[in-house]
Amino acid sequence: MSSAVSPTARTLAGPDTPFAVVDVHRTRRNIARLRARADRLGVALRPHVKTAKSLDAAALLHDGGPGPVTVSTLAEAEAFAGAGHHDITYAVGIEPHKLPRVIALVRRGVTVRVLLDSTEQAVFVAAAARDARVALPALIEIDCDGHRGGLRSDAPGLPGIARVLHDAGCLDGVLTHAGESYFCRTAEERRAAARNERDAAVAAAERLRAAGLPVTTVSVGSTPTAHAADDLTGVTELRAGNHVFFDLVMAGLGVCGLDDLALSVVVTVIGHRPEYGWILTDGGWMAMSRDRGTAAQPQDQGYGLVTDLNGTLIPDLVMTAASQEHGTLTARNGAGLPELPIGTRLRVLPNHACATAAQHHGYHVVDGALGPATTVPVIEAYWPRVTGW
Repeated sequence: MSSAVSPTARTLAGPDTPFAVVDVHRTRRNIARLRARADRLGVALRPHVKTAKSLDAAALLHDGGPGPVTVSTLAEAEAFAGAGHHDITYAVGIEPHKLPRVIALVRRGVTVRVLLDSTEQAVFVAAAARDARVALPALIEIDCDGHRGGLRSDAPGLPGIARVLHDAGCLDGVLTHAGESYFCRTAEERRAAARNERDAAVAAAERLRAAGLPVTTVSVGSTPTAHAADDLTGVTELRAGNHVFFDLVMAGLGVCGLDDLALSVVVTVIGHRPEYGWILTDGGWMAMSRDRGTAAQPQDQGYGLVTDLNGTLIPDLVMTAASQEHGTLTARNGAGLPELPIGTRLRVLPNHACATAAQHHGYHVVDGALGPATTVPVIEAYWPRVTGW
């Protein structure tokens, strides 16, 4: 871990609130869990760093050294390349204006795979590669569930797009993302989504190979399917990012438990409105984000569940409303409000770790492996987030 912590902020009682805190013990455990699954399935793991956007967190992904990563912005790609990660997939559809930055990274010795799903994109990627005289490996995005972009594996135009890339030395493979898996309610539904994700990617790859086109990379992944896949035959790599921290959406899907959530936001009680059943904090949507991802699940968790400063869940206390800098806590299931005087510090578990993390410049790091705290948790390090958020 990096970055010394100010002596005046050695515990979670020190820094001004709101601020993000990461439990490094849970983070390590989450990372190890998915790594073990990838090893059992015989595929490489290419973690998505868009969740943490932290070089310190990325160091845990690959045993302290650089390794293959997925990014969602070129700013992330540049920051992680600067830290020695030279095998990068930029998993957002490419457009011409961004290619000079990609080419600049390639000229620094970084492999940057770009993503596309149209002949138009293939043509300008091929032209840019020829003009710059560099390799621009491209992945064709495959739509496995109609959730977002991509081509169906049986799309008539798929071989033609691949041919344009191949003729310019740019064809690397195919990539898919099971976005609909975030709405799976049962373990069997998640396994079915993982099988469908695999089948779509492998079918596309086999179709291209049958047309005489080489396919090196067959990339699949979402956090729900990565943890549900039981057979990845024909797949070369697995992607996921949310698993580093997990969140209430993943817990609501059954992908993880509440005790796996590594990210929380520390807030302070600043007022009471007993006539409305409210406790007010200084952590609004600027601290938690606007994400209400659990609203579509059987148990709506509002803007987040509330724990004490040591991380112990306070039963039935939920952050149910947010304005820019104010959070409103209420009790559900007929429970009474706990006694929380002004100045009390609490931690809020987020709906969507990626969105909540993006509201903060970095993370104060504690270590839950120390066991139940008898004092306020000690801050062991500060992990700054990289640019691009």
